Amino acid sequence: MSMNYFFDKDIEAFDLSDKSKRKTIAHGKNLTTCHLYFEAGGIGEPHKHPQTQVTIVLSGRFEFTLNGDTVLLSSGDSVYIPGNAEHSLVCLEKGELIDVFTPEREDLI
Repeated sequence: MSMNYFFDKDIEAFDLSDKSKRKTIAHGKNLTTCHLYFEAGGIGEPHKHPQTQVTIVLSGRFEFTLNGDTVLLSSGDSVYIPGNAEHSLVCLEKGELIDVFTPEREDLI
């Protein structure tokens, strides 16, 4: 089987906190994709990394802060995060996100 396919049933979700989990899904040399699950009150602490990131809200509501600018995001909304930009979030309503990083984030594989 090709290494281009990733099956959800075969991927373990790792606890980030008591209110959040992450699965690293499709990934390769040039990108990493993660599926994140948050309970209300879950927090993504302020952080930054050299990779460019796109976050897509699949469901729920999130207060998202990028370089000090805070907005509310909900299902269908997305955010582009340049490399080395500080960002964080607070989950206001149980939800799921997709994060895509380029280039690859080896620390998430």
